[in-house]
Amino acid sequence: MPIDPRAADTIDPRSRSVIILLLVSAFVVILNETILSVALPPIMDDLDLAETTAQWLTTGFMLTMAVVIPTTGYLMGRFSTRQVFTIAMTTFTVGTLICAVSPSFLPLLAGRIVQASGTAIMMPLLMTTVMNLVPPSKHGMVMGNISIVISVAPALGPTISGLILSFAPWRALFLLVLPIAVFALLFGLRRIENVDEATAQPVDLLSVALSGVGFGTLVYGLTGISGGQDQSAASDAVSGGAPTAAIVCLVIGVISLALFVWRQVLLQKVERALLDLRTFATRNFSVAVGLMVVMMGAMFGVVVLLPIFLQRVAELSTLQVGLMMLPGGLAMGLLAPLVGRLFDRVGPRPLLVPGLIAVVIGIGIMSRVPEQAWLIVVGHVVMSLGLAFVFTPLMTTALGSLPKRLYPHGSAIVGTVQQVAGAAGAALMVSIMSRVASGTVADGGTHLEGIASGTSVAFTLSAVLGVATVVIALFIRRNPADAANAPVAAAGTPDGSEGPTGPSAEAPESPGGAG
Repeated sequence: MPIDPRAADTIDPRSRSVIILLLVSAFVVILNETILSVALPPIMDDLDLAETTAQWLTTGFMLTMAVVIPTTGYLMGRFSTRQVFTIAMTTFTVGTLICAVSPSFLPLLAGRIVQASGTAIMMPLLMTTVMNLVPPSKHGMVMGNISIVISVAPALGPTISGLILSFAPWRALFLLVLPIAVFALLFGLRRIENVDEATAQPVDLLSVALSGVGFGTLVYGLTGISGGQDQSAASDAVSGGAPTAAIVCLVIGVISLALFVWRQVLLQKVERALLDLRTFATRNFSVAVGLMVVMMGAMFGVVVLLPIFLQRVAELSTLQVGLMMLPGGLAMGLLAPLVGRLFDRVGPRPLLVPGLIAVVIGIGIMSRVPEQAWLIVVGHVVMSLGLAFVFTPLMTTALGSLPKRLYPHGSAIVGTVQQVAGAAGAALMVSIMSRVASGTVADGGTHLEGIASGTSVAFTLSAVLGVATVVIALFIRRNPADAANAPVAAAGTPDGSEGPTGPSAEAPESPGGAG
């Protein structure tokens, strides 16, 4: 009996329900990441906190993400899909409850750390599950839906937060998220099914320790140099250089990560690595991760500095800033499904190159930091539209180039790179802004003029880094498996294919197999 070739090209109802559940849950946890961004001043007033203390609510969240994400590859190998989902959503829900009832700073910080632990597990779980359940010809389409979550949820966070804080206390932010998280957890416990079963894989405690110390101190050092993620602290960084503690942490982080890499290379020989670095033997994965490092570094500097400029120099309210960022996030989310379908047809390069060029143009517009708010919105929308053509192809190409057994480790590496590169980008851009601002003040300019000049220079550098990403994108090729499963594969070479097809598609594990 002949096999219908379309059977392997469809997503069965069971897999579809699992993916939808994970998408909803991921939307909830990612929304929580940015919903606190404009709530720090009310929290500082209510709990009588200094800026340097309050910024730990965001820095602590970021540190926890950097420590937990590298362990998710092990977690997804050691536990079943249902178990990992339960761990992630239960942890996130408990953390949200702690935050909602916190009477003081320390319980609130503890709740944020617990929340971050659940958040760190959810995104790698979602991406790994999608790569396992979805046929290669549909990877772009489903990753496009994931891009909606990644782009729209952070964009909605500040806007929703500003609206709620205009008539309710800050604890209402967590009370809003809590019932949604409980519903997602209970519904998931009833409906989610196992994609991968648990294995009796032992954990290497030394790797866990080196990973935690390495990534944790590295991100702490980078955020310490940039003044943390608190906007007031960052904008006040014009008065001095990098703190000694931050530099010491950077050194400790680099040494610990070097030892971590050495340990993983040894453990890979007996299949016990906490984070399998053989993912980098795949050419497309290495190039995609390199592109992601430069892109996240450039973009995150813009994300941190733009609200500082709008609030300090343009004197806009937090709600106004949130509303200005909303069109770009919504545009990126609305475009994501189309980009996913295009990726399945033409591959990554025809989308990445024009998308990255649009990102450079958008940042270039914002680098003029004009007084007209509408022009900043235009620049942000152009940048966001460009990013819509970047995220889905980049993540799909990176993970799709790996053999199935390395999906969890690839997802963990991608998540870790985003955290570290984002922290590095913020540190670099805020440092540049600080130095330029100090020079402006020394020459007789005002503090606000210094911030405006420094922001313009930092954005210009971001645009230059963006040009580098366009060059790197030229080296990314279409994965053979994606090309071989394209809708027109029966005709021989798929239309728009950028890489080899046929027998070579059967060996994606080799170092050159991705291109």
